[in-house]
Amino acid sequence: MKKTNSKKIEQFIRVDHAGERGAVKIYEGQLLALKTICKNSNLEKTIEEMKIHEIKHKNYFEEEIKKRKIKPTKLLPLWDLLGVGLGFGSTILGKEAAMLCTASVEEVIDEHYKSQIEQLGSDEKDLKNKIIEFREDELHHKDIAYEKGATKKGLYSILDKIIKTGSKAAIKISERV
Repeated sequence: MKKTNSKKIEQFIRVDHAGERGAVKIYEGQLLALKTICKNSNLEKTIEEMKIHEIKHKNYFEEEIKKRKIKPTKLLPLWDLLGVGLGFGSTILGKEAAMLCTASVEEVIDEHYKSQIEQLGSDEKDLKNKIIEFREDELHHKDIAYEKGATKKGLYSILDKIIKTGSKAAIKISERV
């Protein structure tokens, strides 16, 4: 029976909590732009639906943090601000950029969750099953984003790289701080 290192579990839960909270903040920023500047009720509905999943994920990791007495990352206020800013900024650039934001983040999260799933031992079966479930939700969000217009053509390829680099950096920092 493979047992998972407790320090690694703490890192997983800390970073996953920060990431899911960040996803909620990105969607909040996108919705703020859609309700004030960009006015797109179809896109607003899509984002509201994806946000519901992210809130469920965030709530799960918040409960794990409390139950296991894990300290969340000290950078939550910064991640909140950056998440809202990324969501708002990508949306005012247009529907393609807003959906690319979702697709880019979800592609990073897919790899992140996949790595965690591979590392979790049988002693963390419940956590592993939740991460598997949440990864499926994230892959679904990525598919929706591409169906709704996400693209990496032209200058969007630069935006994709910026978002992915920022997401990967936030993961690494949140594991430690």
